[in-house]
Amino acid sequence: MEPKRMSSKMESFSSCLKPKKKWSQIVRNAAERRGISLRKTPHHLDSPSNGHNLPRKDVDPPCEKEPSNKSFLNGSKTQAEMAHTCRGTINLANAFIHTEDSCTFVITNGGTQSFHLRASSEVERQKWVTALELAKAKAIQILESDSDDDENQPDKTELVNTVNALNARFGDLSTCYDLIVKQGAAFQRALNEHEQIDSAADSTSKIKAINERATLFRIASNAMLNACSQYLKLAQNLGKRWQKLLQNEHEQRLKLEEMVEQLAKQQASLEKQARKSLHAVNSPIMENDTVPQSSDEDEFFEAVEHQVEEFSVALPYDKTHRRTGSGVSIDSLDQVLEPQSSSESDGEDNTKEARVVCAKSESSPKRTTSKDGAKCSHRRNASQDKNRQSSISESSIGQRPRVRRKAILERPNYSLNLWSIMKNCIGKELSKIPMPVNFNEPLSMLQRLTEDFEYSECLDQAARCELSAEQMAYVAAFTISSYSTTTNRTSKPFNPLLGETYECDRTDDYGWRALAEQVSHHPPMCAQYTEGRGWRLWQEFTMMSKFRGKYLQIIPMGISHLEFTKTGDHYTWRKVTTTVHNIIVGRLWVDNHGEMDITNHTTGDKCHLKYSAYSYFSRETPRKVTGVVTNSSGKAQWVLTGTWDDKMEGAQVINVDESKGKPVFETGPHRYVWKRRPPPNGSERMYYFTQLALELNEPEENVASTDSRNRPDQRLMEDGRWEEANKVKVMLEDKQRMARRRREAEAEASLSQGREYVGYEPIWFKKETDKITGNLIHMYKGNYWEYKDKQDWSMCPDIYLSSEELAAFKIS
Repeated sequence: MEPKRMSSKMESFSSCLKPKKKWSQIVRNAAERRGISLRKTPHHLDSPSNGHNLPRKDVDPPCEKEPSNKSFLNGSKTQAEMAHTCRGTINLANAFIHTEDSCTFVITNGGTQSFHLRASSEVERQKWVTALELAKAKAIQILESDSDDDENQPDKTELVNTVNALNARFGDLSTCYDLIVKQGAAFQRALNEHEQIDSAADSTSKIKAINERATLFRIASNAMLNACSQYLKLAQNLGKRWQKLLQNEHEQRLKLEEMVEQLAKQQASLEKQARKSLHAVNSPIMENDTVPQSSDEDEFFEAVEHQVEEFSVALPYDKTHRRTGSGVSIDSLDQVLEPQSSSESDGEDNTKEARVVCAKSESSPKRTTSKDGAKCSHRRNASQDKNRQSSISESSIGQRPRVRRKAILERPNYSLNLWSIMKNCIGKELSKIPMPVNFNEPLSMLQRLTEDFEYSECLDQAARCELSAEQMAYVAAFTISSYSTTTNRTSKPFNPLLGETYECDRTDDYGWRALAEQVSHHPPMCAQYTEGRGWRLWQEFTMMSKFRGKYLQIIPMGISHLEFTKTGDHYTWRKVTTTVHNIIVGRLWVDNHGEMDITNHTTGDKCHLKYSAYSYFSRETPRKVTGVVTNSSGKAQWVLTGTWDDKMEGAQVINVDESKGKPVFETGPHRYVWKRRPPPNGSERMYYFTQLALELNEPEENVASTDSRNRPDQRLMEDGRWEEANKVKVMLEDKQRMARRRREAEAEASLSQGREYVGYEPIWFKKETDKITGNLIHMYKGNYWEYKDKQDWSMCPDIYLSSEELAAFKIS
């Protein structure tokens, strides 16, 4: 009987010795099919009396073949499966194999499991024993080579033992080294003494001492060699093991990345199919490149009441803690950082809803005016600029609008793989992770924040309103308009350096001027102050950004304050969450979602805005925003509806019907309170910049030395020199780190001397307690424009690189 054939078949039944009723019959049937008859005894398998030989087709010994798992005597495919499906399995690596007589041999694990097997002859038994011994040796070899994936995951105890073993070997080396030094010094002294001996008698005794010292030195050297050999052998073995562990981790990571990317592709395909099946009327966000064009008329229009339109608005729900602008605290970080998918349903939010019935807006030549007779205009043209000049501050009267640039260098067509960078950033705070300029746009965060005022005419109109509810509607429109530039702006602005500033004086055309400064680096925070025609606005901007795998979420944390100088009305609000989708695969697209509460702390009016998250399974208009303005008693005054990327319409509430439980707001004709201007030609090739964005980084004389326009890496990127921009960016970040270390060293020195250390303080802003919210906020100190008139920038820190430093790296 051939061992090879018995091995392949007996592995299928002799390892699965299950103490069940039908086991004996199963084994007997399997054995009889191969010409073996079995007699059941407790834990024994006896060979048949007829001793039929196996067919010649399986003559090779089992050890010469490579089955899927030869380390275990069982019928399972894997070790993990073996633990659950087989009782009676013996691990060959730990098995004991011995013979009882000329035809019987026993396989046992040294415990309760024993297989008693009987062959037809002594030769056959010996072949089986030899084959099993070879299989056992192979199992031990596999175990030692650590080919099993489970062995590639060492626990902490194993790592500690490994380190302890290395330390012990290193301790032996140190001991041997000390012995060699000691014996070598003694051997050298003996030689020196022998050289100084004159008599032969003394020479004999010294030679004997030299021999003894030489023997001791040789023993110490041999011990050192043995210790080195053992240490080297252990280190090599562990090195191979660690190399395999690292290789396994690398392979697992590659598999995970491939799996995540594949899942993202599958999800993108499913989303595409879902959009097609829903037959949505509006084009999807990811395919919407165009911006609805505005009409040529720069006026608001009332509606002609030919049709009636209905929609729902969300009402504030007092029992929930929302991120309100007036609140002293915000939601816990766990709640704020809870990932929200853009495809989630909004059916479980803590808000009430009201149904709005209003006349549908249609173009009508009838022009509306506010109570003071001013035109309710939402856009700027030449005639409006003339009207603005009359309402601007006296210092700017008579100024002619400056001619500004209309375009910048087109973005180079570089192949970018955002996933290659972002896959290492999952779950991390992105504001602390340096990234190459390839994923940036040539604007800093300070300049990006200034873009909020592109539609400042909303605030100009609000300043002219006499009714507080109407004023609130225009303030709400302004907050919404600040998101219109985010539609296709998927590039990241430059993180400002500590002390970096940006001024923007647009009193000649827009009627406002703004100053922003990076006031903190950990956490990154910038403060801004803007003054316009009859209003002033100040805000802090800090954010928490988390990469969740398929999307990037940005949660603004600062509060915006707005005050109208004529009435003293003081407004506050917080920005909503912005999410960038399709980080892994597909086209990047941006969504803004969440709820915003705008509060007038002077009158008690409030406006609750709901930015609906985009959903592939919703028939709602993409990027939809709805809102309701209520007075101090909670009565609805105005309703707002529209989209944050196109336009907003408002209507005054004339009647509220609550007879059917859900409030129904009946409104008068609604009109535009804001409408987006079309982008400049070729915007898609210039980072999707609007006209204002194109002008923000235009070089300007007499600005502060810390102004973002003077930042060299940003300027190099705008000029298309990305490789040089990346080098300079690294140099600027290194310079900033060195400055921080100097401040830390100064702080330690001051503390050691018992002196109080005053840390970094912003130049143009200072921390004060906000009277409205009770929180600390950076307030504008004043005098920036006066210092600019004098061209006194001596207080500005040195944060950029000098021309000499740039020249040293051959950058001009």
